[in-house]
Amino acid sequence: MIINPRITQKIAFSFLLLATLLIIIPVGLIVVTIVIKGTPAISWDFLFTMPRDGMRAGGIFPAIIGTICLVIGALAFSWPIGVMAAIYLTEYAKDNLLTRMIKLAIVNLAGVPSVIYGLFGLALFVVFLKFGSSIIAGSLTLGILVLPVIISATRVALESVPNSFREVSLSLGASKWQTIRHIVLPNSIPGIMTGTILEVARSAGETAPILFTVAAFYLPRLPQSVFDQVMALPYHLYVISTQIPNIDAKTTYGTALVLLSMVLFVNLIAIIIRYKLRKNKKW
Repeated sequence: MIINPRITQKIAFSFLLLATLLIIIPVGLIVVTIVIKGTPAISWDFLFTMPRDGMRAGGIFPAIIGTICLVIGALAFSWPIGVMAAIYLTEYAKDNLLTRMIKLAIVNLAGVPSVIYGLFGLALFVVFLKFGSSIIAGSLTLGILVLPVIISATRVALESVPNSFREVSLSLGASKWQTIRHIVLPNSIPGIMTGTILEVARSAGETAPILFTVAAFYLPRLPQSVFDQVMALPYHLYVISTQIPNIDAKTTYGTALVLLSMVLFVNLIAIIIRYKLRKNKKW
């Protein structure tokens, strides 16, 4: 029996469309629910004042600032190290058993549960290095958490640059580092930005690592140094959802909406930058 290729194509397309809808529809419903129920809570007082009355009133300003500090700290630690490590593994390291094991370990580390990173950060930064529960301990823990993602994304971006680019540059007398700096890196920036987007989104939404290393239950003031504790939106959302009785539901959804908006806003900026950089590609 010969099956018409067009019918096969339509069946395959239908299954792919169904799989896509099964992902998009639930996510869309969650976002719509958060927007509808959280919008009434959004106001100047909610965004820019300190919490009061055991977090039943007031705003979430310390949690917003704390989240921004942690994301910036994690990015400042992990991005340079991740990019440099990817450059070494892609451009300098020989292809042998050791480097293959390292690459496999990096991929596996990307799938380790975040609570494991939280316990590691607690043992290393909070206890052993005596940073205590602080911004620096939380930022370093989040930085290690997202480091495998940045390394993997940067490696893929570097490997996507055609070898002919390298060969032409070297044949013109450029050194290996000059070739990487002026040819390879500029052409791989869009892919590196992808890893950065994933890093920002994940570090902003993680709860377990900051629970062990930095997050305060209730701290209605702004941090004064990197060794201070801070409130953070993911943990604050967990606290008001499970630990504070008789709290207005719109406060919970409003906090979720702010966190979601922050992540989407940062992602949107990064996507725009990546799009403009991709337009400048000549290949």
